[in-house]
Amino acid sequence: MSPKHVVFKKVSKDKSVTVYMGKRDFVDHCDFVDPVDGVVLIDQKQVKGKKVFVTLSCTFRYGQYDMDVMGVALRRDIFLVTRQVFPELQDKEQLTHTRIQEKLLRKLGNDAFPFYFEFPDNLPCSVTLQPGPSDVGKKCTVEFEVKAFCADNQDTFANIDKQSSVRLAIRKIQYSPVDTQVVPVAETTFEFLMSDKPLHVKLSLTREIFYHGEPVSATVEITNSSSRNIKDISVSVEQVTNIVLYSNDKYVKSVAREETLDTVPSGTSLKRDFALYPLLAYNKERRGLALDGRLKHQDTNLASSSIVKQEVLKEIQGMLVSYKVVVRMIASGTLASSDVSLEVPFKLMHSKPEPAKEGESDDMVFEEFKRDFLKGVIGDDDDEA
Repeated sequence: MSPKHVVFKKVSKDKSVTVYMGKRDFVDHCDFVDPVDGVVLIDQKQVKGKKVFVTLSCTFRYGQYDMDVMGVALRRDIFLVTRQVFPELQDKEQLTHTRIQEKLLRKLGNDAFPFYFEFPDNLPCSVTLQPGPSDVGKKCTVEFEVKAFCADNQDTFANIDKQSSVRLAIRKIQYSPVDTQVVPVAETTFEFLMSDKPLHVKLSLTREIFYHGEPVSATVEITNSSSRNIKDISVSVEQVTNIVLYSNDKYVKSVAREETLDTVPSGTSLKRDFALYPLLAYNKERRGLALDGRLKHQDTNLASSSIVKQEVLKEIQGMLVSYKVVVRMIASGTLASSDVSLEVPFKLMHSKPEPAKEGESDDMVFEEFKRDFLKGVIGDDDDEA
């Protein structure tokens, strides 16, 4: 039996408009981005002659929504586009519909109207900083939203009746580009006072791109020709989040760490492999970690590495996320000790899934969007996402 298609549904409080969407995660494949498509079902008695519009927006929030700093609001609309879906501006029969739209239009009848948006090339992906257990209010986030509402015309958008509007939080996520087969490696030599010979450290990874959920494999090689003794060796994965809009804040968080009791006395060497697991499951209480646009009732993961396309201003990305593996150790001597470290950058991404199989049935399962879908996580002005 062919699988049924899950469709997400959200109804306005006065039941004038209902939005149906086949998914809430939209993928940036690097060379193209999944379009945002869906259908709006209209109760024309409730609409009462008004027009119906749908918007797609990308918003950057920094801190609580009701705060500002030096007169600068901590919210910025990075992208906003509006479509009028009713009355239609062109013949419904002349439009090209996506597969899910065709199914929904057949099922919902003549009062259903499609909407379709394409993402521009310069938009960031969904990212939010994980709040602490006691944090309340709006969070630092790049978020996307689809909104359907009734209005007399575009000039009256500021006076939208919330009873006649629907807000749905969606995510823009990124899949890994083609692996370049690059093997990241860094090596360096450390010179010490009172030592004729140096310490040589090499750190290498098995590949440049690792996928969420799998271990990051690293190899540490230490050749200690110095007079120092090497101890307290640790290897960690660190997430680096740069807030490039408003603040230029930088957050560096260790998301996986392994230590070894091995020592490397003077005149000896060591080679050891490490497997590090950068998983949100091990970091759920860590305030300030960047996540892939967390949804309250849906598991997510650590944020993927940011890939900024050429000729795109970094500032418009809101937040940039990167990862690195860092090896640290202490070189102890008779008179003093020195901290030694070496790092290698890598990318943490979603792997590309298998192509969807043909033959999916026309049967659909409708899942209601909850009104507290993002409440207390990334939220909305009226907590209706």
